[in-house]
Amino acid sequence: MLLDVPRPALRLGFDPDALRANWQALDRLSGDARAGAAVKADGYGLGARQVVPVLHAAGCHDFFVAHWSEADALLDIAAPGSISVLHGPLTDADVAFALASGATPVINSLEQARRWLAAGGGRCHLMVDTGMNRLGLPMADLGDESVAALDVDVLLSHLVSAEEETPFNAVQRDRWEEARRAVLHQRASLANSAGIALGSGYHGDLTRPGIALYGGVPRAEMAGDLRQVVRPQVAILQVRNVAAGETVGYNATFTAKTAMRTGTIALGYADGYLRCWSGKGRFLAGGQVLPVLGRVSMDMTVIDLSSAPGLREGDWVTADYALPEASAATGLTQYELLTVLGQRFAR
Repeated sequence: MLLDVPRPALRLGFDPDALRANWQALDRLSGDARAGAAVKADGYGLGARQVVPVLHAAGCHDFFVAHWSEADALLDIAAPGSISVLHGPLTDADVAFALASGATPVINSLEQARRWLAAGGGRCHLMVDTGMNRLGLPMADLGDESVAALDVDVLLSHLVSAEEETPFNAVQRDRWEEARRAVLHQRASLANSAGIALGSGYHGDLTRPGIALYGGVPRAEMAGDLRQVVRPQVAILQVRNVAAGETVGYNATFTAKTAMRTGTIALGYADGYLRCWSGKGRFLAGGQVLPVLGRVSMDMTVIDLSSAPGLREGDWVTADYALPEASAATGLTQYELLTVLGQRFAR
């Protein structure tokens, strides 16, 4: 017998209009270049199958994922040729999948180039390492015959510190331009979200925003152009009255100074609401601020309901989760704040 499974008591409040507006703003800030979209890590935690249709409808036609399994999950909602796999063809199985599906591999090494060519090759992208020392072809390998044999659509590199004012940004830009002169290609791409703000010299033909699409603000001058896209929402499991002098949560880190009304909500560190929110987090309901009391536990967190006497069990509250402010409060990066959000959230 099939059962109707109840919906979870936590959900991600998703604003597709904000996502659409963010891509349009980043496309405009990209000048003559076109903005693509990094949708790896399941759309930065929002759900790639939820964000890709919104971005495509807005005009985005270049999507970047990390793993081949991420590409497979999108083949029925995006044109295969619009999906690029950043980790490239590590195995013959990866090559076979790329050729069969039409997803585009990003070549990161001479070994990957030779593997791709040995199978017949075809359209690909090429990542050049201009200083990240992570993935990408070293500059010294650009003259290799296997590189010359590639049919390169996008020649990519990745900025190390685009969110900072550092001379190394210009060093990487110049190396990228050197690579563009050395390798035949159709398009070139350097700028991530923060790199877009560095100006036209970093844009090339295609920019690759990620965190800024989802409401992150990588550079202060971009704040006015970007909107919050996601707000974690959670139901109240139980309302309690706590007497003065009683403690709340593990290790009794919070003691009530006066009698107070509290709510236990169905959210904890297993859902990505990590212990760094203990005593710092805030929830919102009906214009009222509801502070987190004591330590966040695995599946539950306690909040102060004293300013919201009308809230009852089963009512929903919203986490105060604007990414720049949340990052400052917790020490987590804006990227982590999104990608740690767990699978128990309804998306």
